[in-house]
Amino acid sequence: MKSLVHLNALRAFEASARFQSFSAAAEELHVTPAAVGQLVRTLEDWLGTPLFVRGSAGRARLVPTETAERALPDIRTGLERLASGLARLKEDTTGGVLTVTVSPAFASKWLLPRIDRFQTAWPDLDVRLDTSLKPVDFAAQRIDVGVRYGKGTWPGLSAEHLMDEDVFPVCSPTLSRDRGRLRKPADLANETLIHDLSMDADAGFPSWGAWLRAAGATEVSAKRGMKINSSAAVLQAAIDGQGVALARSVMARDDLDAGRLVRLFPKISVESELAYFVVYRSECASLPKVAAFKAWLMAEAVPRATPASAAP
Repeated sequence: MKSLVHLNALRAFEASARFQSFSAAAEELHVTPAAVGQLVRTLEDWLGTPLFVRGSAGRARLVPTETAERALPDIRTGLERLASGLARLKEDTTGGVLTVTVSPAFASKWLLPRIDRFQTAWPDLDVRLDTSLKPVDFAAQRIDVGVRYGKGTWPGLSAEHLMDEDVFPVCSPTLSRDRGRLRKPADLANETLIHDLSMDADAGFPSWGAWLRAAGATEVSAKRGMKINSSAAVLQAAIDGQGVALARSVMARDDLDAGRLVRLFPKISVESELAYFVVYRSECASLPKVAAFKAWLMAEAVPRATPASAAP
C-alpha cells in the first residue's frame, strides 16, 4: 500500500505546485486542503527533503523548491501516462470510442463523405472527430489516431504515408463552358485568382506562382485575387463562381467527380512536397481500433476508377 500512498502524494504535490495552493489542489482532487497538506508532508518525510519553500504563515502562494521544480516535468509526464494507461484498460478492444484528429478542411472535404463506410464495417466503435489546424497532444487529449499534412516527421508520433498531392486550377462548370475565356493559361490574367493560405507558412506547399511558372504563364500576376485561409472555403468559392482556384487534388477529388468543379488545363499540375500521413503514438499501434482505422484509411486513399471532370 506504500506505493499507492506515494502515488496519491505525488498527485497532491503536482496539483499544489501547479496551483501554488493547497486549497485549489484540494478542489481539483475532491479532498480537503488538510488532506492535501498531509499527503505532501508524507512525501516530504519519505524523501527527507522539503518540496515547498517554508516562509511566514501569511505567505500567499506555495513556492516549490528548486529540486521540486526540476522534478515536476517528469512527474507530470508520468501522471499523464498513468491516466492514459488506465483509460486504455477501461476500453473494450473491439468497441468503445475512437478519437481521430484531422484538420477541419480534410474532415469536410475528404473524411466525412467516407466515414459511413468505416462505421458500417465497425458498428461497435463510436468515432469522435477532433478538428483543429493546430497540432494536438495525443497523450494529454487521448487522441487515438490522426491524419496530418506535412513532410512526415512529428515529435513523439509514428507516421505512415497515406496520400501524395498536387495542385492545379479549377473553376465552376459555368465559367468553364465559356470557351472564349479560358483557352490557355495566359487567359487567367483576366480572371480572379483564388489563393489557399491555409498552408502559407509551410515550406514546400505550391502557390499560384509555382503553377504559373510551370504553365509558362509568368506574365500573369500571381499576387492578385482573393485570399482565403481554408482549403474547403477556397473550393466553395470556386464552386460559387467567384473565380479560379488553385485546388489541392485530395480536397477537390469529390467535387470534381460530382461535377461541381472542372479542372482547367489538366496536363499542367505541380506536385506538392507535402503529403498526408496517418499518425499515432507507437504504443497504440497494436490497438485493434487503431489498426482497423489505419487499414481503412489506406484502402480509401486508393484512387477510384471514376475519372475526374476536366476542361482542356
